[in-house]
Amino acid sequence: MIVEQDISNVRVGMYVLDITYPKGKFHLTKASWLESEGVIENLRSKGVLRVLIDTSKTRDEPLSALSLVIESTAPSFTQQVEKARQIFDESKNIQKKLFHAAKNGFSLDLNSVSKVTDESIEIIFNNPDALSCVLNIRHKDEYLLEHSVAVSVLITMFAFHMKLEREVVSQLAIGAFLHDVGKIMVPDAILNKPGKLTDKEFDIMKSHATHSINTIKKTPGVSALSLEVAAQHHEKLNGEGYPNGLKSNEISIYGRMISICDIFDALTSSRCYKKGYSQVKAFSILRALAKENQLDADLVDNFIQCLGVYPVGAIVQLDSNRLAIVESHNKKNPVRPKVKAFYRLDPKQFEMAQNIDLASMETEHIVKCVRADEFDLNMEQIIEYLAREG
Repeated sequence: MIVEQDISNVRVGMYVLDITYPKGKFHLTKASWLESEGVIENLRSKGVLRVLIDTSKTRDEPLSALSLVIESTAPSFTQQVEKARQIFDESKNIQKKLFHAAKNGFSLDLNSVSKVTDESIEIIFNNPDALSCVLNIRHKDEYLLEHSVAVSVLITMFAFHMKLEREVVSQLAIGAFLHDVGKIMVPDAILNKPGKLTDKEFDIMKSHATHSINTIKKTPGVSALSLEVAAQHHEKLNGEGYPNGLKSNEISIYGRMISICDIFDALTSSRCYKKGYSQVKAFSILRALAKENQLDADLVDNFIQCLGVYPVGAIVQLDSNRLAIVESHNKKNPVRPKVKAFYRLDPKQFEMAQNIDLASMETEHIVKCVRADEFDLNMEQIIEYLAREG
């Protein structure tokens, strides 16, 4: 009998016909038996979740000569980034419609939110680095639209890192996507004020959380978990958050997770009145907030591990006086990722892109994490250049 089997349930001796999830990322060179635990672990390490098994061919005796070979059929990194950009732009358009509906008292279209968050989840499962990179391509005058989309992406990546169930991940992504819909009720003068808000203005700003909760509650089909994660995104462990002043165990793990994602994106995003911080600087601020008992310290550490010391898509300055973009992590040496150098600082000019594995190149080091706008560059320009370079 041919059955689909979760990778956690397969064992040595089973006959594998195909990889069923993720579909399209890998394919088998041929159907074959699983000859050892090492082969199964290889499948797991590549991100294979489900396979098609022919149970009639299962063998109980040890195997020595048979092996299973899989080949990657994944698109290039730049192709995945382009697909991720399309989903990010689609998400922004949906977010715009949500704000319009909320402002006019209409029901929110949960189907469109579910569809686009599922697309993001699929990309993150196949290659979280692609969407992580796209999060850095932002427009300072579109913060309101982009922030909720980014927080949804971040909590999805975080949830996968924490090995949460797929259905939970989906509900968290939806809740994060909707968490700031109430901001449409806050006057622009307060929302975009460059200076510090007065106490009265801050009270009005804080009201967005209640507006969001009330709007989400009226949305047909929204889950209790999606509502919970949206409702708790400004709560703090010390009880000084809002709108309900929850503290300690009153805040769920999901509420703690979204508050970290929300603050991180706010810190790293540029707006019309301020420049964002680098990812590394934002990490240090998150740790400081954890020491003040505002955030969960263990979850902050897990979040940093999830994104990596130098997150994919981050711009770093090398000691060769060049800029490079982080393309992937080195798990065994997280401070020495794989990067692509693309810009020389003296003279200031783009150069032929060079792939560098810092873990195997002792003569090249990261000086610091920087922002593109420090050098009069922007992420969209950089990604387009790298796409042309291939």
